[in-house]
Amino acid sequence: MAERVAFSGGSLYSTSKTALTGLTKSLARELGPRGITANLIHPGPTDTDMNPSDGPGADVQKGLTALGHYGQPADVAATVAHLAGVGGRYVTGAAIAVDGGFAA
Repeated sequence: MAERVAFSGGSLYSTSKTALTGLTKSLARELGPRGITANLIHPGPTDTDMNPSDGPGADVQKGLTALGHYGQPADVAATVAHLAGVGGRYVTGAAIAVDGGFAA
């Protein structure tokens, strides 16, 4: 998320997330000839112990999300399962947002 939506004081965090995009693209090229795909998931506000939907700042995050609510871990897992299955066999080097429109 920090690669697509910057915040004050987050330069180091954002830099580390942006590096993952380059890593993903490089891995896609390196591993593709062996039939291995590599993709990057950008989860948005997701209801977890680390970022609960009723925690501090949750209302702000919900307000910035196009769908107006947090996602569930199952939402992210479903995307990962799709990519790992036959539906994702021709998807590689992609950055996929599972963020309810947070970065829209």
